[in-house]
Amino acid sequence: MRKILLALIIILVGFIFIGRLFYLQVYSDHETSILDDNAIRKVYEYPKRGFVFDRHGTLLVSNQPTYDVMLIPREVKPFDTLEFCNLLKIDKETLNKRFLKAKIYSPRLPSVLVSQLSKEDYAYLQEKMRKYEGFFIQQRSLRQYETTIGANVLGDIGEVNERDITRDDYYRQGDLIGRQGVEVSYEHILRGKKGIKFIQKDRFNRNIGPYKNGSFDSLPIPGKDIAITIDSKLQEYGELLMQNKRGGIIAIEPSTGEILTMVSAPSYNPNALVGRQRSKNFTKLYNDSIAKPLYDRGLLAQYAPGSPFKILNALVGLQEGVVTTEDRFICRMGYYYGSRKLTGCHSHVNPVNMNIGIYESCNAYFANVYKRIIESKKSAYESTEIWSDHIKSFGLGGYLGYDLNIGRPGRIPDGDFYDKWYGKGRWSATYNISNAIGQGEVEATPIQLANMVAAIANRGYYFTPHIIKKIEGEDIDKNYTTPKYTTIDKEHFEPIIEGMYDVFNKGTAKYLGAEGIDICGKTGTAENFVKINGVKTQLTDHSIFVAFAPKDNPKIAIAVFVENGYFGSRFAGKIATLMIEQYLNGKVSRTDFEDWILTHSLENEYEKPYSNEPFGINRQSQFQIIEKDQAVIDKIKALREDE
Repeated sequence: MRKILLALIIILVGFIFIGRLFYLQVYSDHETSILDDNAIRKVYEYPKRGFVFDRHGTLLVSNQPTYDVMLIPREVKPFDTLEFCNLLKIDKETLNKRFLKAKIYSPRLPSVLVSQLSKEDYAYLQEKMRKYEGFFIQQRSLRQYETTIGANVLGDIGEVNERDITRDDYYRQGDLIGRQGVEVSYEHILRGKKGIKFIQKDRFNRNIGPYKNGSFDSLPIPGKDIAITIDSKLQEYGELLMQNKRGGIIAIEPSTGEILTMVSAPSYNPNALVGRQRSKNFTKLYNDSIAKPLYDRGLLAQYAPGSPFKILNALVGLQEGVVTTEDRFICRMGYYYGSRKLTGCHSHVNPVNMNIGIYESCNAYFANVYKRIIESKKSAYESTEIWSDHIKSFGLGGYLGYDLNIGRPGRIPDGDFYDKWYGKGRWSATYNISNAIGQGEVEATPIQLANMVAAIANRGYYFTPHIIKKIEGEDIDKNYTTPKYTTIDKEHFEPIIEGMYDVFNKGTAKYLGAEGIDICGKTGTAENFVKINGVKTQLTDHSIFVAFAPKDNPKIAIAVFVENGYFGSRFAGKIATLMIEQYLNGKVSRTDFEDWILTHSLENEYEKPYSNEPFGINRQSQFQIIEKDQAVIDKIKALREDE
């Protein structure tokens, strides 16, 4: 019995070996099997990365050739390290460290030793490489930004890390990948597909020719070109206006949700993150913890929205039937009822109805509206839940779902939020009355405010904001062409829009208008608190402005946020008017605003927390008057000449 069992085992093992060999020789004769074959050398050919154009077809991002010095650790023979280091312009310690890293990654696969050589370095080095076995030069494309603007929009590319390789087996050590902006959002579209050549090696590890006459080789497939929604001229103009200031400008086309401009200030030249200086420049930008140029304020900064939020409370009040457009309230310079004081207000006519409340931005009026909303149901919890749902339907308090790789949700509190804070059933409207004027617990990002204004301009719906306009040979995601409706009935928007129109005619922005353009807007001033040495300290207020134009058939909705810019019409309002004029007319008539903005800097304001200058009680902004930068003048002249 044992002899039979032993014979059966031998026969079974024999069949297994024969079957396995048959499978490897016949059925497994394809690319995936030869990728792991040590006797075959794999040489990758990198595709051309897709170009990026603006909405009008202006080329923003192209490619330039670059060269990497590669090594295969197991094929390296003894060589003159000193001479080689001099050729590569690196020290011996760096060479040893990178060689060890490559060996740990894979002794038989190529790794990058030195990346992104210039054409000049490549031409000189090419003739010398034959002396160094195991090393070779590989060509690939490197990004070339045809503009100095839109760094936060366009992004950059950098070398993959271990996490990238683990997450997507397309990448290998030394490959490049989108890191920020459009480059990362549309990485899979732009990158294309690598080609590959299989080279047969003999038992001495020498190349003897293409494997199976190149039948398994493939050519690289270029990445697809894309057009983004950004108007590069408007983007450039916005960045010029935001020089020496911090904040963000987001402009959206209401009828499509296309993002026309996305300015974050301060910014930087995208070309700084290209080539061998990328790492050094990135570190410098990253370590600037005060200005934070890598921080996209338009998408990431969560601010109190201030007075623009009042118009949402008016819409909720109308929808819930707790107020009419003609209900009037007395404003006693900030006292909203009885002797309770919300905050200061300015002198204006009394009593105040909805139209006056909007164009005069009356704090007391909106405190009363908010109080009615929260007291309209059996409990403050139930009313706050309804209020919160209405506000969130405008895209606030959550991620908008846009095609950008970063963002913050902002905050719109609900009943659970206050139950957790104050205790279940132990709070009322007076506990969070600051929400009436966009302060308190409410926070929003500039892109959320721009989207909010677009929804109002459309009388109750919006399209998800997006940066992509066209992909070569593909359709745009239906998510960006499907309208999202708010919970507010259409008829309630007209009185709100009339109030926003009167902001420019007789209200807080009556000096900001542009001839021939019907602009609807809302000024905003948001309190600005920071912690200095652990103490909560009030600095100069933020300047906010939201608007859309024209009033009928709107073409642009915009939100401008200027940190420490004081009240809404001082900085943000002027910038919004200029941006609207530039977009609709291709030029500006309010050159007085342009001169004022370009010659007033807020750098002194930003230095106050780090200096001994006064701040806090006296919140009057102390502007630094500067001369116009000649480079800015030249850019504006060029902008006008192009038109």
